Amino acid sequence: MNIKIIATGKIKEKFLKDGIDEFLKRLRSYASVEIVELSPVEIKDEHLISKALDEEAEKILAHIKQQSYVITLEIQGKMLSSEEFAAKINELSNDGIGEIIFVIGSSCGLSPKVSARSNFKLSMSKMTFLHQFARLLLVEQIYRAFKILKGETYHK
Repeated sequence: MNIKIIATGKIKEKFLKDGIDEFLKRLRSYASVEIVELSPVEIKDEHLISKALDEEAEKILAHIKQQSYVITLEIQGKMLSSEEFAAKINELSNDGIGEIIFVIGSSCGLSPKVSARSNFKLSMSKMTFLHQFARLLLVEQIYRAFKILKGETYHK
């Protein structure tokens, strides 16, 4: 299975980058995982947030193929347990989905254009996280999902 994570912004903190890199390394035996980092649009005026989100949407949508299954991380999305998340990935694999794309928006969220393209809206928590943290949490949960599906030790 191919997994792509599209995220706005770069990871600057070494501890987060190290954590993400560790889980990407662990994931190699289960799936091909690629992270696409896009530059966020600078917002100079709070009244122009929707315009900035639409500009980011163009960049995001350019990396999504027609046949890709898109999961957006959204506050209003559905919360899943780790087991339910693993089952979702398994279901997509069984349905012949070759590529899952996860989209993490900028600190201002996602454009409605990206949300409309989403096949599934996922919420990681009722809490709000920095999008850099969300990336680390996401790669860890993807790794955990594969460990659950393979019945391997890690998940408790």
